[in-house]
Amino acid sequence: MRAEQHYLAGLDLAGRRVVVVGAGTVAQRRLPRLVASGAVIEVISPEATPAVEAMATAGEFTWTRRTYADGDLDGAWYAVACTDDTAVNEAITVEAEQKRVFCVRADIARLGTAVTPAVGSHDGLLLGVLAGGEHRRSAAVRNAVVDSLRSGVVSDAASPALPGVALVGGGPGDPELITVRGRRLLAQADVVVADRLAPRELLEELAPHVLVVDASKIPYGRAASQDVINSTLIEHAKAGKFVVRLKGGDPYVFGRGFEELLACAEADVPVTVVPGVTSAFGVPAVAGVPVTHRGVAHEVVVVSGHVSPTDERSLVDWPALAKLRGTLVLMMAVERADVFASTLIEHGRPATTPVAVIQEGTTRAQRVVRTTLDKLGATITTEAIRPPAIIVVGEVTAVAP
Repeated sequence: MRAEQHYLAGLDLAGRRVVVVGAGTVAQRRLPRLVASGAVIEVISPEATPAVEAMATAGEFTWTRRTYADGDLDGAWYAVACTDDTAVNEAITVEAEQKRVFCVRADIARLGTAVTPAVGSHDGLLLGVLAGGEHRRSAAVRNAVVDSLRSGVVSDAASPALPGVALVGGGPGDPELITVRGRRLLAQADVVVADRLAPRELLEELAPHVLVVDASKIPYGRAASQDVINSTLIEHAKAGKFVVRLKGGDPYVFGRGFEELLACAEADVPVTVVPGVTSAFGVPAVAGVPVTHRGVAHEVVVVSGHVSPTDERSLVDWPALAKLRGTLVLMMAVERADVFASTLIEHGRPATTPVAVIQEGTTRAQRVVRTTLDKLGATITTEAIRPPAIIVVGEVTAVAP
């Protein structure tokens, strides 16, 4: 005989009393979505995890610091029994049954009057999956559906066309390091204007109708004019297309993301900004170099190396940087690395300061070369380092074994 199935429904808990008994890791997982529902929540427990306590301190719900007592569900619309005591959870369920309050029982789900589905969200959709108590199965299906929606494999056909331009940071190179929102918007694009440093594998996943415009900026070589890029974004957006400007790293960290936003704003084209994992921090992290480490560096400075220290266009106070004891992250600095190194040494940075050079970080072609500040220029020449590469100067580069 087939087992009875649960009835899946969405509860409007906004402004309604919800009681959660227990403040351990189960409550820690359930509370954020209950808070987001707008429910008036009381948590009853003599102790709480630090995360639950922090939420209570922030005023997200009321925390009553005692054990459960009969009558605690008075006026409740929904209850969650998630203590580590089976007898207490049973008593909560009995009271809930008597007062006709739907109750989730965390320890033995089938003995409650409600169950929590595996929940995921995507672009305003709330997805819930029940699998008759097979929690791993429901979670696996939830993950597959949400991933498919976010990647564009499954299309939400009812989703309205997005207006204007999205400036999307693609991250440092590995296609899996783009943000969830960035990947979702990319899947909805009609036109993609892509940089050379944007994760190129993502372009292969685009639908056949999507127009890809190459806006590569090759160091010391061919480069698309910024004015041409701006006009391309505006032209396609005004033609009613949703345009994604896919850039490497984060669009606002030594990219020209804000220039593009200003150009679109002047043309009355709406812009959505999606930050990305910046190469300045993401690349060293993947290469085993923390840009800060307790007791080693109390500051980190990210410096653009696109002009020499002696160039009148330079806005960098190199003597001040040389006096710092923390971490310097040099971007776009390969061509002038020897000049930057000698300038830092001249103004007081020790010549023996350890340095890590990371070429094509987070990709299959990643290389990590370690040296010292006085040998930086020679090492780059000897090792034939080429852009894109991140140069990290400081004691943090010697922390990893």
